[in-house]
Amino acid sequence: MAAGVGLPYYLHMDAGSKAADRVLPVDQVDLAVEVFRMLADPTRIQLLWALIDTERSVNDLAAHLGRPPTSVSQHLAKLRMARLVRTRREGTHVFYQLENDHIAQLVQDAIHNAEHAGPGTPPHHQSVQADPSLSGTASSIADAPSRRRTS
Repeated sequence: MAAGVGLPYYLHMDAGSKAADRVLPVDQVDLAVEVFRMLADPTRIQLLWALIDTERSVNDLAAHLGRPPTSVSQHLAKLRMARLVRTRREGTHVFYQLENDHIAQLVQDAIHNAEHAGPGTPPHHQSVQADPSLSGTASSIADAPSRRRTS
């Protein structure tokens, strides 16, 4: 098998890559900083996590998080202005979903990275250990189902 073929994108990293040598445009860096600013709030992380692979209404999100709908609505408005979520209107109901797959990946990576700070095997690696057919494969982590946390 050729090197890198069939591996998840993050296993294609090359220490000799020239991508890190380039200077990013200032406007692109400013937008990235704004995204991280929006993510620097526990409620917003919970909202984005709850929207991975689905769409939900404000009331559904509020009930899911145990927060007042007005508070959830204000957070969603900020996330929408930052282009992290988008809306779909159905009659009088508004449904929220993530703007794109990059947002889902960013949130999942942040949560998975945080899980590594704790003791033991992080939850996102446990399904790999539980299924012996996946152990030892380079793509097993990427193929493992994501775990949602509600707390």
